[in-house]
Amino acid sequence: MVQQFEQYSNWRNGVAAALERYRAWVVASDLTDAATDQRFARLQARLADDKLSIAFVAEFSRGKSELINAIFFADYGQRILPSSAGRTTMCPTELLYDETFPPSIRLLPIETRAQAQSTTDLKEHSHIWTVLPLDISSPEGMLEAFKQVSLTKRVPVDEARSYGLYDDEDPDVAQSVDADGLVEISQWRHAIVNFPHPLLKQGLVIIDTPGLNAIGTEPELTLNLIPNANAVLFILAADTGVTKSDIEVWRNHIGTGSGRMVVMNKIDSMWDELRTPDEVEQQIAAQAASVAQILNLDASQVFPVSAQKGLVAKVNHDPALLAKSRLPSLESALSDELIPSKQDIIRDQIASDIDELITGKQALLAARGRNVVEQLLELRSLRGKNKNIIEHMMKRVDIEKRDFDESLVKLQGTRAVFTRLSTEVFTSLGMGILKEEIRKTRDAMESSKFSSGLRAAVKNFFDHVRGNLNESSQKTEEITSMMGVMYRKFSTEHGLALSTPMPFSLDKYLKEIDLIEAVYHKQFGTAAILTTPQVVLMSKFFDSIASRVKQSFLQANRDVEAWLKVVMAPLEAQIWEHRSQLKKRRQSIERIHSATDELDDKLALLEEMQAEIEQQKAALARLQAELSGAISSELAVLKAAA
Repeated sequence: MVQQFEQYSNWRNGVAAALERYRAWVVASDLTDAATDQRFARLQARLADDKLSIAFVAEFSRGKSELINAIFFADYGQRILPSSAGRTTMCPTELLYDETFPPSIRLLPIETRAQAQSTTDLKEHSHIWTVLPLDISSPEGMLEAFKQVSLTKRVPVDEARSYGLYDDEDPDVAQSVDADGLVEISQWRHAIVNFPHPLLKQGLVIIDTPGLNAIGTEPELTLNLIPNANAVLFILAADTGVTKSDIEVWRNHIGTGSGRMVVMNKIDSMWDELRTPDEVEQQIAAQAASVAQILNLDASQVFPVSAQKGLVAKVNHDPALLAKSRLPSLESALSDELIPSKQDIIRDQIASDIDELITGKQALLAARGRNVVEQLLELRSLRGKNKNIIEHMMKRVDIEKRDFDESLVKLQGTRAVFTRLSTEVFTSLGMGILKEEIRKTRDAMESSKFSSGLRAAVKNFFDHVRGNLNESSQKTEEITSMMGVMYRKFSTEHGLALSTPMPFSLDKYLKEIDLIEAVYHKQFGTAAILTTPQVVLMSKFFDSIASRVKQSFLQANRDVEAWLKVVMAPLEAQIWEHRSQLKKRRQSIERIHSATDELDDKLALLEEMQAEIEQQKAALARLQAELSGAISSELAVLKAAA
């Protein structure tokens, strides 16, 4: 997996390098503008910020942290994440690398659950987090620091209930209350480990989750980390099989799909010296088949492993034990499925922007070439002509320029409509109106004493959000239609090489809102009456829902803003080029009118320009082919080249 991830990183770096060479050439050839610069910046940022996340989900004591140690941290010669009997990961933990922070563990106090803010919101408030330095030169020191995610505290039942961490209806929770009326909860709400591991430095993000009970109580997991993970490994124990809580979490929060795998851990518990190897193999296969049937999976998606034996084998360099642990089969499947699918996602994300860039630059260079050819034909036709003919040609250029200027006056009217519609897009998409919707929903939830009132408040929120997105979508469609008319007008009347305007859609944000609402309905849509703990939990979930919708709207705002800046760019670039060429044609004819001996010199200059443009076209085609090749190349090709 390490090797294939390195190949993926090399592919991404290769695309970024080809894009930078293309950008540098475009700038040097005077084919750029502000909109093009912005698009290059967005593409480069998307490649640089690309992350690949893997979430590990399981009930406690299924060997989740041990599996992470075995796959990613065996090279350290010992466990890095705490792994022992009982619960070791008490809060959601993200392992990543951000070079702007020193190696450290950032811990969010559990008390923040009393605030109306999600974990995502609180990531922007650094003063709230407890930060512990991480000594990467000391494996023992790192292990000690990692133990922070295991820490708990005992608090009064009322306090736990206010955090949404105590359910009066759960008999197991009631039994955990001690003689002093205290109950054990995690000391931390969330942990972020900033660790310069080679894979993390290349963009891998590992998400270690607490036991399955946290899936229902920590909205950040349910609404953000798990749904957005590129891969989810659902870990079961071979000796216990699929429990009722396992089935519930699988169906409600994970489910089948790309990058979803089931790991049947602890197969070493089935290794029995009193059975033959074939009998042990049959027993493991039967248990895996049972798991696949219960979870409605293909048997190929269930991976029997022993994480503990795999870790020992890697540390002790024991290939026989490593093969027996079956860890390599899981690692191969993970890399073979996860990394190519991630590559396809990034490829699709950048392909349309790059196609627009390429089309725009080809059109602009073609316009330059066409204008030079027109000037050559015009000036060649002047050979041996008297001054009356030349004056006639000057008048013809003047008429063409006047007609073009009249079109530009009409374009100003279109710009005014464009500005108005752009403002209206942000009127319904703006963050101010969203924050007001969030405030109204929170007020309605707080004032309601009935389940129906709580649900109605959340339903109204989703309806209003969806309505605002639809209003903005209608405005972007109007803008696209209007620009299409203007593109066709300038192409037909003035010969500009313009295709259709860059398309835009807010559909993906509407789908994202639908997904968020579906998660909410899964969590709270079945019970007719909500208990007090569920009401508290619903409030916590709405905080995360609001945060997730805000993130979606922020990205939608950025996308709309970027689109509005570039949708007119091809038209403006060619208008500028056409005006410039008209001016040059007028000047050329004027000079020839006063000194006809300059005609041959001017023709020679234009012929040089024509040859230079042909060279530029060839260079542009070569760079485009190089960029397209970098994007479309497969990891296997990169491996062969290496």
